[in-house]
Amino acid sequence: MHPLMRALTATVGLGAAGLGYASLIERNAFVLRRFTMPILPRGADPIRVVQMSDLHLVPRQERKIQWVRRLADFKPDLVINTGDNLAHMEAVPAVARALEPLYGIPGVFALGSNDYYAPNLKSPTRYLLPDSRITLNEDRRLPVGELIDSFTREAGWLHLNNARGKLSVGGLDIEFVGVDDPHLDRDEYAAVAGPAAGGSDLFLGVVHAPYVRVLDAMAADGVDAIIAGHTHGGQLCIPGYGALVTNCDLDRGRAKGLSRWWVGANGVPSSEAPGGAAYLHVSAGLGTSPYAPVRFACRPEASLITLVPRS
Repeated sequence: MHPLMRALTATVGLGAAGLGYASLIERNAFVLRRFTMPILPRGADPIRVVQMSDLHLVPRQERKIQWVRRLADFKPDLVINTGDNLAHMEAVPAVARALEPLYGIPGVFALGSNDYYAPNLKSPTRYLLPDSRITLNEDRRLPVGELIDSFTREAGWLHLNNARGKLSVGGLDIEFVGVDDPHLDRDEYAAVAGPAAGGSDLFLGVVHAPYVRVLDAMAADGVDAIIAGHTHGGQLCIPGYGALVTNCDLDRGRAKGLSRWWVGANGVPSSEAPGGAAYLHVSAGLGTSPYAPVRFACRPEASLITLVPRS
């Protein structure tokens, strides 16, 4: 065989092997990430938080359902769901079955675009655009009312779409502020803006898509931490380089994991942002669109975040 043809054949073979790994192995290789946030009052007992995001659940995904059910084994004190639970018109019962062991634990949720609209068939290359907006198809509206009803009535969780609320967790009064999905421009932070009320021990922000405008607004109001999802951690990453895109205006370096967010300077400390900062945690999430069922160098994940006293 000619050397050029041999090289081409090898390249095609490696590409096929990589695609097979990304679609058959890694997208089902769920992992629990562990983080620690020192944001509690001194002397408080630690609080264990399970965050899940971007389930994108299809009823047939039994392996994912069973993995999510086992999150209750970690005995969290608080559950935070940051949206994009659905990927099928009939997925609400499957989501309820996956999360049922966590129902009854204090929890909050904010919705994402794929709680409102089912995904459409499109080129997977669109995920490589910096901010790939979804096409709103009214014929593909998901049963979001059923999802909200399951989370509020059956689970007893706080609905944080452009809303505030309080929960008592581990003997502490935790105040929350949240917005509806910024990726669909449904966020109305001005309607819920403001610092924590008196007597709150902790102030947390919750949002699906971590757009800079929302992060700045929440941090300016003094939240201790912001919990988000949406990015899929980049979904297709390059080892040693990381995410190619975040699917919003967040920088690639924060596509997943824990960081600090300063107001007014794209999250980084500078003379323009001399004040304090909020912690920011972005989950890479547990799923993919059924039309782009691949992950590479970015395993699907949930997070166990342990809140501990400030030093």
